[in-house]
Amino acid sequence: MSEQPRRRPAAPGGKQPKPYRRPKKDPVRILAFEALRAVDERDAYANLVLPPLLRKARQNEDFEARDAALATELVYGTLRRQGTYDAIISVCIDRPLREVDPPVLDVLSLGAHQLLGTRIPTHAAVSASVELARVVLGDGRAKFVNAVLRKIAAHDLDAWLERVAPPYEDDAEEHLAVYHSHPRWVVSALWDALGGGRAGIEDLLEADNERPEVTLVARPGRSTPEELTAAVGEGAALPGRWSPYAVRMAEGGEPGALEAVREGRAGVQDEGSQLVAMALAAVPVEGRDERWLDGCAGPGGKAALLGALAAQRGAFLLASEKQPHRAGLVERALSGNPGPYQVIAADGTRPAWLPGSFDRVLMDVPCSGLGALRRRPEARWRRRPQDLEGFAPLQRALLREALAAVRVGGVVGYATCSPHLAETRVVVDDVLKGRGAAARPISAELIDARPYMQGVPGLGEGPDVQLWPHLHGTDAMYLALLRRTA
Repeated sequence: MSEQPRRRPAAPGGKQPKPYRRPKKDPVRILAFEALRAVDERDAYANLVLPPLLRKARQNEDFEARDAALATELVYGTLRRQGTYDAIISVCIDRPLREVDPPVLDVLSLGAHQLLGTRIPTHAAVSASVELARVVLGDGRAKFVNAVLRKIAAHDLDAWLERVAPPYEDDAEEHLAVYHSHPRWVVSALWDALGGGRAGIEDLLEADNERPEVTLVARPGRSTPEELTAAVGEGAALPGRWSPYAVRMAEGGEPGALEAVREGRAGVQDEGSQLVAMALAAVPVEGRDERWLDGCAGPGGKAALLGALAAQRGAFLLASEKQPHRAGLVERALSGNPGPYQVIAADGTRPAWLPGSFDRVLMDVPCSGLGALRRRPEARWRRRPQDLEGFAPLQRALLREALAAVRVGGVVGYATCSPHLAETRVVVDDVLKGRGAAARPISAELIDARPYMQGVPGLGEGPDVQLWPHLHGTDAMYLALLRRTA
């Protein structure tokens, strides 16, 4: 006689308890959860955390390209829409959002994005999220996740937005903040910088929530757009919108797999960043044009392009970066540059060079990074208005030292990856007018930067230039060009 299967003891009342079921491990969603935890716990950036997680996952033969694409969408989509999802989750729970454990909130946000921001069927989104909760949180909290996600699944995103966002007429900034998932203070700052009415700010906020293209730069004299286009593949590569050195990877992909990128002859660089370097190099200077300086060179993208442009004219580039590990990245980016260059670890506010030593100087200063929210969506939730107060003295000091470093008649490019007025025009105006306790008079004048971005529309009234994601398809880079006059 065959042995009877063992039975678990009957529950009170004679009911047979459900057999224990081991939760299924979904590698895609576990990877996405791990990335979100790293962003929250370690203040990591998703664009730095995700690639090594994906490389590790690809070691499993069952992990396919579509799995990597889904994991990437889950991470970036959840981070971009975090503000909207927080508002929705708050309505669906019986406690303040701050009292929900962060790992639980990450699982809920991932589930909300699958329900409201993707085409994943409702039942699959809920069941996959509950399974994830069982694996990473345990059965008890998985029940909580299940209950909340079923409430969220009762409405689509448009219906939820009607419920959780105040009417535009009552509170325009808060409406836009919830609807487009940006902190209110960021909405206000971007609106001030952009000017205009509702349409422009909504276009900008929507562009911040779009997935940016991967843009390559063919470093002149070392690679060509044609080489990159052939390597990416016809149909999968598009020419840059504005930069003659740019190639866009229309279908995404892994840039590091391209030979020219591996060899440092090309790199990944947003077109806005390319345009800034090209504009500085294009401004005419009288007399000597032999020594160029990149005073805040890390991680090296602009320095590599400047070095290639300088090499074509026989000019020397000094690339300076305060942080030694970032100086190492600059050295790597410039390795193999055909012209003379040197990389040093030095503080641009305490220059390691003599005044008036250079003909061209670029200062791409540390800033809030509000111009790159497409690429670093977590930055919008990490930054605070008071952060700008910390950057302000440094930005002014770096611009003053840049003007001191350039010779009379030479040109300085002051750049930030931020459109915030406190980091752009206000800094330039203060330095030119000698405002500030540490200020010293330096004679300089603004140059109209617009002619040096030929073919780029919508550059405003000048003389400085602000690029925009929704108008130019670039990061929101700012550039002021200044010529020293005495």
